[in-house]
Amino acid sequence: MKIALLHYSALPVVGGVERVIGQHARLMADAGHEVRVVAGRGAQVDKRIRFARIAALDSRHAQVLKIKAELDVGRLPVGFAPFAERLASWLRRLLADVDVVIAHNVASLHKNLALTAALRQLRDAGTTTRLILWHHDLAWTTPRYRAELHNGYPWDLLRTDWPGVQHVAVSELRQRELAGLLGLPAARIAVVPNGIDIAAFLKLEPMTVGFVKQLSLLSSRPLLLLPVRITRRKNIELALHLLAALRQSYPRAALVVTGPLGPHDPTNIQYFESLTALRAQLGLTGAAHFLTGLTREVLPDAVIADFYRLADGLFLPSREEGFGLPLLEAGLAGVPVFCSDIEPLRKLGGAEAVYFSPDAAPAELAARIVSRLEADPAFGLRQRVREQYAWEGIYQARIAPLLEIRNRDEN
Repeated sequence: MKIALLHYSALPVVGGVERVIGQHARLMADAGHEVRVVAGRGAQVDKRIRFARIAALDSRHAQVLKIKAELDVGRLPVGFAPFAERLASWLRRLLADVDVVIAHNVASLHKNLALTAALRQLRDAGTTTRLILWHHDLAWTTPRYRAELHNGYPWDLLRTDWPGVQHVAVSELRQRELAGLLGLPAARIAVVPNGIDIAAFLKLEPMTVGFVKQLSLLSSRPLLLLPVRITRRKNIELALHLLAALRQSYPRAALVVTGPLGPHDPTNIQYFESLTALRAQLGLTGAAHFLTGLTREVLPDAVIADFYRLADGLFLPSREEGFGLPLLEAGLAGVPVFCSDIEPLRKLGGAEAVYFSPDAAPAELAARIVSRLEADPAFGLRQRVREQYAWEGIYQARIAPLLEIRNRDEN
């Protein structure tokens, strides 16, 4: 499918809408679509995505600003119609082979009403096969813009329903406002929230991103981290029993053990085999992840640090430790610490860690962890962000199906 994303400006121009368009373009290209970004200002930032510039689309273009100054005081300039016609002509040629045009804020704001009028001309002429109007902001419902808006054409283009288009709002608030403004049932307006590129925001290494996708870690609730080598004194079997108990309250709880087998004890391989057997016995094959079983590479420190940024808690059930560096790392990462009540760990964790006996009953330990996590608002917010606002999830659940919906007047 050939898709064009239309706005006043685009990346690398800094702005919220520009960032969203950049993410949409990336996701659509990842899905195999042919994508172009059409704007008055910007540049190509992804070799897969064409950037097409029409200078007069820019809200800061000299002629656009001159026209807007007249419109803001209620005067329709003589040059408005010819300018809109020229914009329509340029867009007609540029979009001739496009299957879907997605216009961001063009039918919402008065930053370039000649562009709004040009796009409406193309819609009325049936030139654009499919048109999606994506609404981030609404001029007519924003008090600070009220003095710049007037009854009649072209201002009314921003508060009338256009024939044969799909409306999209970025929130339920915008959906309600737009429904009231256009006189439409709210159900006619799709809601697609903005999202976050979790891997980019957390600066995850490519190897980490691979693990996250392979193991579906972003859907874990909670994700516990055990950053140790596989050796008996680390008491990893308690972590597995704890995870099984924890999944009674959190069915999507998961555990990641990052380390390889300890290098100095040949019986560690038997210990690892006993752990994988216990994992299967407890029904945790898809929930307890030993990274040593997924790669022969030694994990770089940067990848280990990534898992602290991803984790909801550090779980360290060691029977003995000489020091306990993971507690310091967890402290810097702001990750709750659940660890054995042994002297080195208590010395490092102080009053801020949750301690337990290395022989604790898994069910009781799970209850303590649940109590600690549920008392932390940051945990709940983190889960909602990962589950509902990751860009990849938004694209699959909301944007991809939207691209397949025919405009209502074309059915």
